[in-house]
Amino acid sequence: MKSQKILNDPVYGFITIPSELIFTIIDHPYFQRLRRIKQLGLTDFVYPGALHTRFHHAIGAMHLMSITLDNLRIKGTEISNKEYEAALIAILLHDIGHGPFSHALEYSLLKRVPHEQLSLLIIELLNKELEGKLDLVLRIFKNTYERKFFHQLVSSQLDIDRLDYLQRDCFFTGVSEGTIGADRIIKMMDVKNDQVVIEEKGIYSIENFLSARRLMYWQVYLHKTTVSAEKMLIKLIERAKMLRKSGMNFTITEEFDFFLQHENSVEDFRKNPDTLKKFLEMDDLDIWGAVKLWKRHPDYVLRNISNMFLTRDLFKISLTNEQFGAEEIEEMKLKTIHKLGIPEEDIQYFFSHGAVSNYGYLAKDRINILTKKGKVIDVAQAADLPNIKVMSKIVEKHYVCKAKSLNLKF
Repeated sequence: MKSQKILNDPVYGFITIPSELIFTIIDHPYFQRLRRIKQLGLTDFVYPGALHTRFHHAIGAMHLMSITLDNLRIKGTEISNKEYEAALIAILLHDIGHGPFSHALEYSLLKRVPHEQLSLLIIELLNKELEGKLDLVLRIFKNTYERKFFHQLVSSQLDIDRLDYLQRDCFFTGVSEGTIGADRIIKMMDVKNDQVVIEEKGIYSIENFLSARRLMYWQVYLHKTTVSAEKMLIKLIERAKMLRKSGMNFTITEEFDFFLQHENSVEDFRKNPDTLKKFLEMDDLDIWGAVKLWKRHPDYVLRNISNMFLTRDLFKISLTNEQFGAEEIEEMKLKTIHKLGIPEEDIQYFFSHGAVSNYGYLAKDRINILTKKGKVIDVAQAADLPNIKVMSKIVEKHYVCKAKSLNLKF
């Protein structure tokens, strides 16, 4: 680079872009697209400050990765310059496969295509463009590199991704309960037998991290209003898909139109590079542009749900620990049909029910603690941390959400 590139991040302050290759990737249109995808989707309907993007998060995660690798080097872990750069790029690109509204449309606009699979395909595409310079990045990302701790830093229960998004989401939502003390966690990290471990004196920081993540899920990521808004968006896309496949034309972007018409599996993306490139042209603006156009659409479903979004007139949602019975669901559906004055076959677009789940810690993907005696144990085995054992239980909550009223006149 002719001159050192520096970004000013609201969470960490000044972040240095450490190499020409990393700057080339950040400057690439595939990565710049992340500026137009919000990190928390529709959560700003609850927390107005939650307007940060996937771009912010990726840059922040790269910064934390650099601090982590510097710390590991100080503690004696040998990390070559090539490995260092590859690990930074792996975390930088870990979320590049997210589409519009991220998780909300991951399985409705596409056909059960996880963003991790798309991230891998996009990294492979970039690697071809960069003539194999990302070979080591791919090995780390796919966990085929012999030094396994690099992949753990990119994807695990205590990875750099989580350390950044929890801090960043706390900052932009103002939910202080999610504060995790990432600096101390990174300082306590080490590598033992090719595994990431946390020194025993950092064990309470891990307990706080797991507890904070669990709280953030209930207070932010799975907030009932966010769940309601996401279900509305999914129903809107389902209706648009149905109408498009029945022959109705929309004034929307070419890429959005393509994905309304086609069910694309991971294999479709892998076999047809044009499908992946169309996906890489899409962002939140494709959806919002359609919503603004559909607010006057002749189809009353598109029109009503679009107007609800634009005026924040969200579905009423009930969230409970107890599962709703089948008869109870049917009764609520019938009442909603009568109240809204709609055909029975259209209730699917204005009524939704299901469950959301949350956990603090999964023992199968363990977090390792390095004791003062040099022994490596699972964090859940620590005798004085009963809270972690409790957090290992998956908690499920059930919801019903439904439209409150409709405007059936055009």
